[in-house]
Amino acid sequence: MSFSDIKKISRERFNSFVDWTRMPNTELLSEELEWYCGPQEYLLGVVLLDLEDKDYGGVVLARDLSNRFRCIDVFASEEKLNTARAKLKKLMRKNIKNRVKIFPQGDETYEPMDLFTPIVKEEKLHKHFSLFGKYLNWSPATGIIKEMMNHFDDVDGNFVEQFQTTAFDARLWELYLFAYLREEHFWMDRKYHAPDFMVQKYGKTICIEAVTVNPSANNTDTELERNFEPKTPHELMEKLENYMPIKFGSSLYSKLTKKNRYWNLEHVKGNPLVFAIADFHEANSMVWSHSALWQYLYGMRYEHRQTEDGSYHMAPTKILTHKLDAKEIPSGFFYLDDAENISAILSSNSGTISKFNRMGKLAGFGDPNLMLFRRGFCHDHDPEAMNPEFFAFAVETGKTTESWAEGLNMYHNPNAKHPVDYRLFPSIAHHFMEDGVIKSIIPEFHPYSSITYNILTRKDKKKEEFRIDE
Repeated sequence: MSFSDIKKISRERFNSFVDWTRMPNTELLSEELEWYCGPQEYLLGVVLLDLEDKDYGGVVLARDLSNRFRCIDVFASEEKLNTARAKLKKLMRKNIKNRVKIFPQGDETYEPMDLFTPIVKEEKLHKHFSLFGKYLNWSPATGIIKEMMNHFDDVDGNFVEQFQTTAFDARLWELYLFAYLREEHFWMDRKYHAPDFMVQKYGKTICIEAVTVNPSANNTDTELERNFEPKTPHELMEKLENYMPIKFGSSLYSKLTKKNRYWNLEHVKGNPLVFAIADFHEANSMVWSHSALWQYLYGMRYEHRQTEDGSYHMAPTKILTHKLDAKEIPSGFFYLDDAENISAILSSNSGTISKFNRMGKLAGFGDPNLMLFRRGFCHDHDPEAMNPEFFAFAVETGKTTESWAEGLNMYHNPNAKHPVDYRLFPSIAHHFMEDGVIKSIIPEFHPYSSITYNILTRKDKKKEEFRIDE
């Protein structure tokens, strides 16, 4: 064996295999410096800096009987990085010589889930699920989701069936939350049927229930395929002021008034409870609907007002109700009866196929002829800015980066019985109501909306192009 049998890989590639089994507290003990793999990626290796002793160590990982990457060899206390790197490769070569692909740990009980082999008749498959089997355009998403499914616990026993049929969007949103919470270094307890996630960090427990805004029951398939994106500023304003708050309100209020109220469950009592909501109610609606959420939650909006000197400023305006046709609801979800039991609302417009596709692409999954281009609008940190900032780039391994956290917002309830410590979620945007004004903590790059163009160049030089909005 030669050193060429062991090659360096990207952090993104390594994380796509290991994020799901890495102990969350390792970030406090060590810093990962370099990542390696053996032939056909049967073995992985990482060089670490010990944050306490300031020396180096390494870990060799391989798949167990449940197809999960776990530690099979480890060393520590090397004074020089070069020495640690050489030792890691030596340990990896030792295991490569054994020609063993699976390393039983003796405690495997998990059966990996096969999410992509249809278990229902073709006519029952969700139209978005069908994309995975029909087009290579979704191969990066397929690759990274397959790795996740070696670790995802199906608490209710129907995850595969629902992902393939009637609840594709809701189950994809759960997978997205699972990926983000693992990335954010939370310990995860999945033994309860509700809420969907019980997570812990630094001795604190957070309970999270996934919520989706779904199509109206009377929508037809033809209607769902339409492009509902507002075409004019006036049309957009109309939808944001009443239509979307009522849609968000319907989903959140149904959770708030659910018969078995989450906050009364023994394992939830005394802990912050978060509703994590995503909008899938219409084709491409997540591109434009997000700003309606905070207006509904806090019962207020900001308006541009011109002063006597001709300059503009943002003025808060209270909202009392949202009305559409015969339906009218009170604004301000956080001020409803029992809403004090909801500590915060977590939301993103990025929990889509495109998110998984981009993350998979950056991790090296998928057809090499696939090109992804992303454009959209992000937060402009200039205090004088009146509008978001435009961005556009190609999604390329080694040149661009993205995290699962990117684009997530947490809206904190000013009346919460059990407030969420925002420091437990350091990678996302946080919004607070203080003295009648919304104050925010925004990451350096925080997208509000984007479109991902998905182009596959085939051997015959023709191009298959898809536009997926989020």
